[in-house]
Amino acid sequence: MNPGDVAQSVLPIASADLSLLALFWQAHWVVKAVMIGLMVSSVWVWAIAVDKFMLYARTRKAMDRFEQAFWSGQSLEELYRSLSARPAHSMAALFVAAMREWKRSFESQTKSFAGLQTRIEKVMDVTIAREIERLERRLLVLATVGSAGPFVGLFGTVWGIMNSFQSIAASKNTSLAVVAPGIAEALFATAIGLVAAIPATIFYNKFIAEVNKQAQRLEGFADEFSAILSRQIDERS
Repeated sequence: MNPGDVAQSVLPIASADLSLLALFWQAHWVVKAVMIGLMVSSVWVWAIAVDKFMLYARTRKAMDRFEQAFWSGQSLEELYRSLSARPAHSMAALFVAAMREWKRSFESQTKSFAGLQTRIEKVMDVTIAREIERLERRLLVLATVGSAGPFVGLFGTVWGIMNSFQSIAASKNTSLAVVAPGIAEALFATAIGLVAAIPATIFYNKFIAEVNKQAQRLEGFADEFSAILSRQIDERS
């Protein structure tokens, strides 16, 4: 190969636009669809993450305020009246549900205490399950993006490489100028898949740990409050 041929083969490479935006517009429509889907998923992941950070922070503060009020020596009746008037979540909802069942049993005509302890525990278990479901809402999206994102990006990669081979076959030219754009857009799809999947996996693990921590607080309070009500049942029976 003479120097003129070498210069002609290098010029297309130097003039090729391999910027991220150019790679997107030059990509096959299937690869574009993969990239758009992954970018939308990435934005969705960050939106869920911001919402969950705010939700868990509010829930922790609400638990702290309730525990402070509960253990301050305030009457349980007064605390119940103040909380039942407005929608409650987390620990306050657990307290309201147990007190509501308590008051229903004591205000009934029969005033039977048989099975009251079991009913209160069942009510608190249902409330805990409902609160955990509220805290875990949309975490499945993070798990799905974290596990499927790399494979979706890999699909775009495979499709881009197939286009590269087709370009080589059509042009009958194995120069880097023909191969590089297809390889670059293929790797770009993989990169977007990782950008979506890595934060999703990190956020999912962090939020699951936070949900478990708050669930343990709810279960601990349920056990303590159940013991308090059990003593009062024994005193009144």
